[in-house]
Amino acid sequence: MARLPRRPFGPGRRSRRGRGPAALHTTRLDLVPGSAQHLSAELDGPSALAVALGVRVPGDWPPELYGREAVEFSLVQVTHTPAEDACWLFYYLVLRADQDGQPTAIGVGGFKGPPDEGEVEVGYSVMPAYRRRGLASEAVQGFLARAFADDRVRRVVAETYPELIGSVGVLHRCGFRYLGDGSEDGTIRFGIERGAWDEARTAWAGEGSV
Repeated sequence: MARLPRRPFGPGRRSRRGRGPAALHTTRLDLVPGSAQHLSAELDGPSALAVALGVRVPGDWPPELYGREAVEFSLVQVTHTPAEDACWLFYYLVLRADQDGQPTAIGVGGFKGPPDEGEVEVGYSVMPAYRRRGLASEAVQGFLARAFADDRVRRVVAETYPELIGSVGVLHRCGFRYLGDGSEDGTIRFGIERGAWDEARTAWAGEGSV
């Protein structure tokens, strides 16, 4: 799990959004942009979120490092971000066909905001029952594809905790390299440059990962 945003980075402007940003699609996942409706429902619990998303949500939701404070922050951010920047925010990770064929929310992820001096930061967290299946890596690859499709982005970064070995492994598999200490106590920072992404996506395309 890469660290998810828990507080605003600065004042925002009220959204002028009409339709929201499009979902992102990988081999097995739909990365669904979180709307104010979704996040408001999530504050009422997994059942309400399931109705709002139109997919199954596990009863032990939410995933690790994603609590009520993060939901409330994401709701404020979605509400106050201009429509043209909405694709740089929060997403639900939806497995299109779980073992019984039902679409299921398996985690959350996304960006902390639009490109800033050529850089964006990603975060993600997957429910325990869906780990060790390559789904976190697949989601991160989807976010990388979205980020580097924008010519403004030169580097994507992520922060996690060193004891979260699985999260560190996801970042390494996705081509990130260690950069040093993170922005909060106890965290470490990773990054991937556009050149490394160009090399990595060739390998992923051969595997059918994205």
